Amino acid sequence: MSGFGLGQLRLGVNIDHVATIRNARGGRHPDPVRAAHIAVEAGADGITAHLREDRRHITDEDIARLSVEIDRPLNLEMAATDEMLEIALRHKPHAACIVPEKREERTTEGGLDAAGGHNHLQRFVSELSGIGIRVSLFIEAEERQMDAAASLGAQVVEIHTGRFCDLALAGDGPGRERELDRIRNAAAYAASLGLEVHAGHGLTYETVGGVAVIPEVVELNIGHFLIGEAIFSGLDSAVRRMRSLMDASRVRQASQG
Repeated sequence: MSGFGLGQLRLGVNIDHVATIRNARGGRHPDPVRAAHIAVEAGADGITAHLREDRRHITDEDIARLSVEIDRPLNLEMAATDEMLEIALRHKPHAACIVPEKREERTTEGGLDAAGGHNHLQRFVSELSGIGIRVSLFIEAEERQMDAAASLGAQVVEIHTGRFCDLALAGDGPGRERELDRIRNAAAYAASLGLEVHAGHGLTYETVGGVAVIPEVVELNIGHFLIGEAIFSGLDSAVRRMRSLMDASRVRQASQG
């Protein structure tokens, strides 16, 4: 993609926690696939869903339905396990984002160690790419991780923004700016290697602008915050507001750059 600062920033909406609410009681309500349709109508460019080993939120049936019922790209977040590889190869989502996964964690804690796990990850990247699935690695804003992603043959990296968001929430201005600089530098480095750059984790209305103005970032993936806001304003409204903030930040970046 050329002219990074001039293109529209894509929004991927993660619907995992609609499924979390459904699973708290069982049954079929609320339906995450219905949430996916609403998100698309409100301006989402794609849908993200994480099929975990313990199926705590998204289920196999959800992935099967999403694969055939939505008319936007599906980004399947998955651990690098044989079970998840088989599911991805069967459903052939537009993209597969390989993430670290620990059974006891509440949410994904930090980025994947692509450098340390290079040999293990090679087969997964190769088999997914081999049938046309775009492979993304969810990694920290570090050059060694970007180098590993490029070496593995991944087409995309998704930079973990959780620490930046935590520092912003804590009111640590200097720490927030240092972390944002780290993300900026990593995004520029990744793009120089020919990698497409995405970002996500913990982004809110208050923090999305800082990441949205980074010219090399072409997609943001946001989930938990939007589902939480939907309780108060509705999912349509939450997605539209996030879309508007992202677009305004990108326009501002383009006009300044």
